[in-house]
Amino acid sequence: MSLLTREPPAVVNGHTAAPDAVRVSNVTKDFGTGSQRVKALDGVDLTVRRGEFLCIVGASGCGKSTMLNLLAGLDKPTAGTVEVVGRTGLMFQEAALFPWLTVRKNVELAIKLGKVKVPDRKRRVAELLDLVHLGEFADRRPHELSGGMRQRVALARALAQEADVLLMDEPFGALDAMTRDVLHDELERIWQQTGSTVVFVTHNVREAARLGDRVVLLSSRPGRVAAEFEVGLPRPRRIEEAAVGALATEITHRLRQEVARHAR
Repeated sequence: MSLLTREPPAVVNGHTAAPDAVRVSNVTKDFGTGSQRVKALDGVDLTVRRGEFLCIVGASGCGKSTMLNLLAGLDKPTAGTVEVVGRTGLMFQEAALFPWLTVRKNVELAIKLGKVKVPDRKRRVAELLDLVHLGEFADRRPHELSGGMRQRVALARALAQEADVLLMDEPFGALDAMTRDVLHDELERIWQQTGSTVVFVTHNVREAARLGDRVVLLSSRPGRVAAEFEVGLPRPRRIEEAAVGALATEITHRLRQEVARHAR
């Protein structure tokens, strides 16, 4: 039996009381049937604390993106339960902006779908573009922006959905190292400013050590939680810091063990 729920936050005395933003219990996900069936996830248990920045790493094909799709409600588990408290926003590696719309209109579209009144919509778009430092580019079209700027627009669009849980699928993977480093700082700033919960999928272990409060390592297919690493390093961090590198080395060693085990 599978269950997928989207529940509002519990409120006590005017404050959100739920300690966990995400609860994944004994989740299995299969694709195909019979001899063609492929098990992407197998018995996964995972919780994400409200306001936590969780990074998920693992080899290609370990079920990282499948997990995000389940959390976003784009797919359902074959077995187990997935619970997400509040709204979700999803951000991909590609910005996927509408090329014929301006930056403002791309962000506004996400709010418009929620039937927000025009004055409130315009005010909210302006706030979001200021948040991602793109206010002066509101009337530009995507082809006039750099790759990093397009990803900032995509981030503003995800936040426009009033997301309590922001799901990010390798959003900086296609960017050069310098642009990615700048966007790490921007994302950390926005996360701290908004208080959102972030579930961030990446194949870049050092990126995970740089950004995360906690790093979860998925085993090779079928995906299972192989290890968890509490980061515990003070913020702000730099990706080139020795402590970040040391943690990345530890995670990479465990990842290699998982890949080698799968290859045998």
